[in-house]
Amino acid sequence: MTQKVSDVRANPNENVVHAADVIGRSKLRRAVFEAIYRGKKKIKTVGELMQATGLERKQVLNEGKKLAGNQIVGQTKVDGQTAYEKDEFFVHRKAKVLALLDDPSKRAKVPTKQEPRGRATTVVRIQIGRSQPLPQLITVDDVESFALVKQQPAAPSQGLSDLPEARVKLFLQKVIGETHDFQDWGGEKNDLYTNKVRFRGKRRSAAFALKGKATKGPLTPKKMGKNGDQLGRLFTSEAQLFFVIYHSKIDEAVVQQMRAHALARALAGAQVYYCLIDGDDLARLVAAYPAEFAASSKA
Repeated sequence: MTQKVSDVRANPNENVVHAADVIGRSKLRRAVFEAIYRGKKKIKTVGELMQATGLERKQVLNEGKKLAGNQIVGQTKVDGQTAYEKDEFFVHRKAKVLALLDDPSKRAKVPTKQEPRGRATTVVRIQIGRSQPLPQLITVDDVESFALVKQQPAAPSQGLSDLPEARVKLFLQKVIGETHDFQDWGGEKNDLYTNKVRFRGKRRSAAFALKGKATKGPLTPKKMGKNGDQLGRLFTSEAQLFFVIYHSKIDEAVVQQMRAHALARALAGAQVYYCLIDGDDLARLVAAYPAEFAASSKA
C-alpha cells in the first residue's frame, strides 16, 4: 500500500512550487509527470507510461523515481511491475504546476511559507552572487559513492525499522570507504562525518544525521534531537553535502528546514547540497551493497 505523499494541511502553494522546482526544465520528467496525471486512472505501470510517453523503461524509472522521491507521486507495485500513483493534491493542481513550468516568471509571484508575498511597503532583498549557486536538493541516485543504487529501482524495506543506528552508520562507512570510528555524544554536530564521498567527479566532505529503530513513525523535526535542534547542529558541520537518513517516511517539514539551513550556508559563501534518504532509498542501498550490509552486522 502506498502512503499519501503530500500534506494538504501545509501551504498548498509550497507544494505546487516544490513540484515545479523538481520538474524544472527536464522534458523527460515533465512528460512522465503529465502522463501519470493524465486521465482518470489513478495508478499507471512503467509499461503504460512507456507507451504514453514514448520513453524507454530506464528513462521512465529514473524520472518516476525522482518524482516519487520528492513526494510528487507515489510509487507502488502492480503485478510485480513498478507503478506510480497520483497524489490527490496534485490531481487538483496539475494545471498550476504546468503553468509555472510554462512561465517561470510566475514562480516569484507565488506566496509560500518561506517566501510570503505581502503588500508591505518595506522590502528587504538578500542577494547571492551570480557565481555562487543556490543550495541544491539531490537524491541518492546523484551520489557517485552510491553508484550501484541505480541498478535497484526499488527494493523491499521490511526489517529496516529494526536496524540500530550504529549498524546504519557502519554500513554507510563501508560503502563510502571511511575507516575511522565516530563515537556518539550528546552535543555532536552529526552522526557521521567524512571527506571521502564522491560527488560530481570530486571527493567532498559530507555530514550525516541518522535515525534508527528508536524513532517511530514519519520523521519530523521534533523527533530530531532532544530539543529538535539536530538539523541546526548538522548544518554547522564543515561539509558540502548534508544527509538525513531514516528507515521510513521523512516529513516535508524536514525538507523545508534543511532547505532553510542550506540557504543560510549558501549566503555565507558555501556551495551546499542536501539529500534525504528515506526507507525506500535506504532499502535500495542495502540491496545494492549486500556485502557491506552483511559486514555491518558486527555493529
